[in-house]
Amino acid sequence: MESHLEKQNGDVLQKSFKEMISTLPKENRWGFLEDYYQYQGFWISPSFLQGALSAQQQFQAQPTDVILCSSLRTGTAWLKSLTFATITRTLYNDSPTPLLSKLPHDVVPFMEFKLAQFSTNRHLGIPLLATHLPYSFLPRSIIDSGCKIIYICRDPKDTFVSLYHFIARHCKSQNAQPIQLDEAFELFYEGVSPYGPYWDHVLGYWKASLEHPDKLMFLKYEELVEDTVLYLKKTAEFMGVPENIVQLCSFDNLSGLEVNKTGKHCRGQGNWEMENNIFFRKGKVGDWKNYLTTEMAQRLDQRTLQKLSGSGLSL
Repeated sequence: MESHLEKQNGDVLQKSFKEMISTLPKENRWGFLEDYYQYQGFWISPSFLQGALSAQQQFQAQPTDVILCSSLRTGTAWLKSLTFATITRTLYNDSPTPLLSKLPHDVVPFMEFKLAQFSTNRHLGIPLLATHLPYSFLPRSIIDSGCKIIYICRDPKDTFVSLYHFIARHCKSQNAQPIQLDEAFELFYEGVSPYGPYWDHVLGYWKASLEHPDKLMFLKYEELVEDTVLYLKKTAEFMGVPENIVQLCSFDNLSGLEVNKTGKHCRGQGNWEMENNIFFRKGKVGDWKNYLTTEMAQRLDQRTLQKLSGSGLSL
């Protein structure tokens, strides 16, 4: 139970975070109802940035934790489903898995948004946590504890198209006007996007995976789609648990569940309340061809080559 003094100290901390955030460079060209702020090179919403700063101060990772990391729209919900079903396989032998009745984001909460839920998950013996934070933003306890990190990335072209549709649908649900695709493309290209620049986000985890391959597993969405069984086996081995849940966690099965078609995420939390169905669009590799011109695709490919030059990574 939180003491009065702890609450008072927490309130002072949150006030200091808000004051600091208000001094940062800000942008609002995606059509959101709130500005995005640039902090240490990345663009983040104020509520998530405040949560990130809180996590850096307060979150204590355990050696048994598994942290699922990603930028937006790179396969986060799918990775959550696969890892949750794998880790909890023996917990739900005689009862339905929560994945059948809850959105993956409600089953595996985000560190920068629902820090309080983690202690509850630990009581249930579920060591999974998630974050969209760049590697450089992770709480020191995650690095020092030696816990496992799994990162998933995706072709920047598909990432952009999925991100654009996600934001456009959310804006419409909030009675806000989404921007045009070509305008959003220029912003993404310049690195002005949620948790962007995208390439910097990817590179942070890529370099860390080269330095600590036993602690950080680097996944590509396209490879996971192409051979789900193989990469699920590798992921399970990395986490140290058995696997046998590919059918339950197929994209078609997850997107077809009633809760993922009709429910709401962050219900009653203002701008962050979202229809669950916006988290599952198509999940197809190469869907960018239906939306980007040849010139757009070539420009993004060139930017990707430029950004990843010398890293040993290709997307």
